[in-house]
Amino acid sequence: MILVFVLGVQLGMLAGAMLCIRYLRREVAGDIGPRLKQMQAQLDNLEAALNLALLSHYAELSERFPHQPVPPSRSQLP
Repeated sequence: MILVFVLGVQLGMLAGAMLCIRYLRREVAGDIGPRLKQMQAQLDNLEAALNLALLSHYAELSERFPHQPVPPSRSQLP
């Protein structure tokens, strides 16, 4: 009698745990998709801002320090 009760409790707990895990997995998987898309959009915006900052910095440097003229090659010298 007690053995049947213990077995029933164990089976009930196992079935409940399986349902709980299945529900949690579904909820986590459903919630993570939009968050990942939002994080990817933020990373793309950050990358674009860094690229713009680097390009403007290099453009500013090239305006400040003009390039030195390239000396002619030896084949063009008399």
